[in-house]
Amino acid sequence: MTFVTTYTGDKNAITGVLQKHWNILKSDKALPFTQMSTPRLGFRRSRSLRDFLIKTDPMDCYRQSTWLETNKKTGVFRCLGCLNNYMKKVHFKITGEEEMHFDDKGNPPGKFDILNIYMLPNKTMKTVPVGFFYHDDTDHLYIDDKAIIWSPYFSQCKPELKVTVSYLEQHGSYLLHAPRSVCTESCFPGFRKVILKEQKKCCYGCVPCPEGEITVTFDMENCMRCSQDQWSNPRRDECVPRQIEFLSYHDPLGLVLVVLAASLSAVTVFVIGIFIKHKDSPIIKANNQNLSFILLITLILSFYCPFLFIGKPTKMSCLLRQVAFGNVFTAAISSVLAKTVIVVLAFNATKPGRNMKNFLGKNVSIYLVLMCSCGEVLISAVWLIYSPPFQEYNTEVEVSKIILQCNEGSVVAFYFGIGYIGLLAFLSFVVAFLARKLPDTYNEAQNITFSMLVFCSVWVTFIPAYLSTKGKYMVAVEVFAILASGAGLLFCIFIPKCYIILIRPELNVKVSIVLGRQRNK
Repeated sequence: MTFVTTYTGDKNAITGVLQKHWNILKSDKALPFTQMSTPRLGFRRSRSLRDFLIKTDPMDCYRQSTWLETNKKTGVFRCLGCLNNYMKKVHFKITGEEEMHFDDKGNPPGKFDILNIYMLPNKTMKTVPVGFFYHDDTDHLYIDDKAIIWSPYFSQCKPELKVTVSYLEQHGSYLLHAPRSVCTESCFPGFRKVILKEQKKCCYGCVPCPEGEITVTFDMENCMRCSQDQWSNPRRDECVPRQIEFLSYHDPLGLVLVVLAASLSAVTVFVIGIFIKHKDSPIIKANNQNLSFILLITLILSFYCPFLFIGKPTKMSCLLRQVAFGNVFTAAISSVLAKTVIVVLAFNATKPGRNMKNFLGKNVSIYLVLMCSCGEVLISAVWLIYSPPFQEYNTEVEVSKIILQCNEGSVVAFYFGIGYIGLLAFLSFVVAFLARKLPDTYNEAQNITFSMLVFCSVWVTFIPAYLSTKGKYMVAVEVFAILASGAGLLFCIFIPKCYIILIRPELNVKVSIVLGRQRNK
C-alpha cells in the first residue's frame, strides 16, 4: 500500500512515523491495507507556476485564513492566489534595456520584430530585422530604412546592380534605395510644385520661386515672401538681410566727387587769396570788388554743399542739403546778375541826357543780391514748414538692396527752387548777352555770358538725367551738376582775371584800361 501526500522536506520524518506506528494501523481489521507488510510513501505532483497564475482566484489573497489552513509550525497560511497579485507588480529590465512588466490582466507588453524577407539568387530565403513594434501604454514603431533590402526589379532602383550572396552579406543593408511612389522627383527648396495638366495627381513639375520669395522644405506648393528688410538668396531657399546702399565716402564714385569738390574749393580759396592780395589793382576795382568777393564766397560754399549729399543720410542732412544748395546758388547767380546790371547801368549813365547816377550808389549791388535771394528764401521756408524732406528706406529701386535716401517731401517745392535758380540764370544770360559789346578792356560781360551758357546747359541736362537715375546715382548726378555749374562760374569769370594779375601784370594798369576803352570806341 502506498501513502500519497504532497512533497515536503520532512519526508524522512513521515516515513519514520509510518514505520513506527504501522503495527497500530495493522491491528485494525477494518483497514484494507492491514495485510501489507511494509508501508510505502508516494508524492503527488505539485502545482506549477501555470496553475498559480491561471487556475487560482485572485480574490483568495484577500480572504481570511482558517485554522485548517494555518501552519502552526511556520506561522504562515496557504494562499494560492497571492502569487498572481505579486506578479502584477513586477517591473524590471532585461537584456537590451527592455522593460518587463504585466498589466492588470496579467499580460506582458507585446513586442513584435519587423523582418525583411528577401530571396537570394540561389532561391534561398533570408530575413533581416529592420525594426520593431512595441505595444505598451503607448505604441512605439521603429523602422531602419537603411536596413531594408529592396528588390532589384523596382524600376527606380539600380537594375544594373548584380546581386550575389556575398554582396548581400557584405552590403545588404545598403544595397538599394527605397523605390519612389511618384513619377517625378521631389521639388527641392527654392522650387515649388506645379500641377501638370492631363497627368496623374502624383506627377507634377517644379518651377523656381520668383525673386523675393523662398521655399524651405521639399515639395512646397507655394513660395513664401520675404519680409521688407530681407530678400531671397540666389538659391531661393533662404531670406537674407538686404544690403543698405547710399553714396558713401568709401564708394569709388563718392570718393571721386569728394576729391573734385575739395579741389574746386582749394582753387576758389586760392583765387580769394589773389583777390585779397591785389584788391587795390585796377582790374579788381573795375569789376565791382564787393560783388566779386560775394560771388567767390558763395562759390566756395557751393563746393561744400556736396558734403551734405555724400555719406549716410540723416534727418539733419536731409533737411539742410537742398535748402542750403538752393540758397547758396541763388546768392551766386544774384551776384552775377547784379554785376551785369551794374555794368549796363554804368555805361548808360554816361550817355548825354540820361540821369541814372542815382541808381549807381555804393549799396545798389548789395540790394540787388538781397532782393533776388528773397525769392529762394521764401520757397525754402514754405517747403520746410509744410512738407520738409525726410530720411527714408526705399525697397523698390533695387530688388536685393535697400536704398537709404532723402525723400524731398514736396517734389513741387524742389522743382520750384530749381526753376527759380534757372530763371535768375536765364536773366543773367540775357542781360550779359546784350551787354557783351559794351566797351570794356577785360570784357567781363562776355565772360559772364559764357559762364551763364555753361550754367544753363548743365542744369537743362540735369533734369532728364536726374529723373532717369535711381538710388545713389541720382544723388551723384545732382552733386555733379552742382560742381560743374560752380566750376563754370569760377573758371569763366575769375580765371581770366587771375591770368592777367599773375601772368600779364603789364595789363593790370589804369592806362591800359583807358587805352583799351578808347580802342573799343
